[in-house]
Amino acid sequence: MTYVFNMHDAKSKLSKLVELVEAGEAVQIARNGVPVVELNKVLATARPKFGSFKPLELWISEDFDDPVTEWETAMALSDEQLSKELEGVARAKHPA
Repeated sequence: MTYVFNMHDAKSKLSKLVELVEAGEAVQIARNGVPVVELNKVLATARPKFGSFKPLELWISEDFDDPVTEWETAMALSDEQLSKELEGVARAKHPA
């Protein structure tokens, strides 16, 4: 069964509404007789037990710390040259 309470009644009977929801009943709060919200029971989530997670298998490539030549090249360019390079890349991706 769904219980519908107007806003004023819900304010004065909040603890009773919570008891109804905890008992498994559907409770709606209405404004001028039109339901606008529904109260729901918060479901408790169980916390994982210590040690219950699988260990992570990490992989790091052999060259992860090698210099990135594209980055070094870009850093060697002046701001003006870099702007021109980026404009060319943008035009290649989005031709007019």
